[in-house]
Amino acid sequence: MDRFRFYEEVYSIVKEIPAGRVMTYGQIARLIGKPQCSRRVGQAMFHAPEGQHLPCHRVVNSQGRPVPGWEEQKELLKKEGVTIKANGCVDMKNYQWQPEAEE
Repeated sequence: MDRFRFYEEVYSIVKEIPAGRVMTYGQIARLIGKPQCSRRVGQAMFHAPEGQHLPCHRVVNSQGRPVPGWEEQKELLKKEGVTIKANGCVDMKNYQWQPEAEE
């Protein structure tokens, strides 16, 4: 799968993440069928076109840690009702979206 197609698949998943929920880079990579490509998902997020208005703030690492240095991400998540624990991570037990479990 070329980079353009990979990015488009990432964006199609990210746009479906409901407000108040998060997904991980690895989770998105698995849904695309490329479980070894979680870092590539991060690259796709970095290069996300602004015009698509993707909810990139809803993507965190496997521990629920937001992007370092992007303080606005935490604020956006809090506005959606997502709890940020004392260690700075999202409470994944309560806020991780599992679309595969809804099927």
